[in-house]
Amino acid sequence: MTVLIITHSQDNESIPLVIKAIESEGGKAFRFDTDRFPTEVQLDICYKSECEQVILTNDNEKLNLNEVSAVWYRRIAIGARIPKTLDKQLRQASIGECRATIQGAIASIRGFHLDRVANIRLAENKQLQLQVAREVGLDTPHTLTTNNPQAVKKFAQDCEGGMITKMLSSFAIYDQLGQENVVFTNSVSSEDLENLDGLHLCPMTFQEKVPKALELRTIIVGKQVFTAAVDSQALHHARNDWRREGIALLNAWELYNLPQDVEKKLLQLMDYFGLNYGAIDIILTPDNRHVFLEVNPVGEFFWLEKTPGLPISNAIAQTLLTFEETHPSSQFSSLQRKNSLVTSAFQHQANNTTSYK
Repeated sequence: MTVLIITHSQDNESIPLVIKAIESEGGKAFRFDTDRFPTEVQLDICYKSECEQVILTNDNEKLNLNEVSAVWYRRIAIGARIPKTLDKQLRQASIGECRATIQGAIASIRGFHLDRVANIRLAENKQLQLQVAREVGLDTPHTLTTNNPQAVKKFAQDCEGGMITKMLSSFAIYDQLGQENVVFTNSVSSEDLENLDGLHLCPMTFQEKVPKALELRTIIVGKQVFTAAVDSQALHHARNDWRREGIALLNAWELYNLPQDVEKKLLQLMDYFGLNYGAIDIILTPDNRHVFLEVNPVGEFFWLEKTPGLPISNAIAQTLLTFEETHPSSQFSSLQRKNSLVTSAFQHQANNTTSYK
């Protein structure tokens, strides 16, 4: 069995963890760092009447993609090493061709995909996530996405416990030194409510501030559900977004038993999007409610491996090697049938979108 891992050279330790697990099961893993294409990695796609070949050359190692049994679609950074000194228009054109080439090669692989690009793109829509989560019976926070300051002020009046703001897309702002500044979840103050003019340039998402006893990270691989919990309220800067103190909290995560009815609803959510993998964020409130926040179809898990009882990389490896596609893209759940037009629209959009975080 040969597994192709789609990633980039700066990806985290989740890659070697899964490679080790694949190899321990007798499989072979081939790592494709997309940032090294086209400057350091070669891809030959040849269609002739007598044969079809797709050859990926990585350093001195070659792989015929027709021999790939499974694909792990992790991260992409296509064309990142194309010189920035190149004319801007030519560089963008080169990146566009690189994306089309790589995405076409991946789509042509007949093996198992964890997960298919169209399904990932569909699942990235957080507004649709919340809609589906409510339909399957999950508890969700009251949410408003708008560019209308008056709507925000009215919504704030209904949020008795306070209000937070977040972005629908994942991005960072870089300072003059090139240092990355991630946009985290933040509380909205009364002063902020008087300074909303910027919404006419960029909409934002607002949610009621849900009280937290614990924050949960649930990783789903096929039908396997792994959950860990952390007390984010123990550190001041982690109270709105535990990622602000992610390093300080690395060893604070503990195994958590999610109620079976919540697990069942999460699996229904995964089934809707046709996902075999997802990283889900949940708040456990002081009154024992489990409030769904979002699912990241390519979310991180590597630090959770430090917690006993969470063999996530092994589960990923076994899924890739045994082709247990729990939610095949060719089948549709009853929820998807109700929303077939929406699904088709987002899958069409997926064909024209090529990067994610």
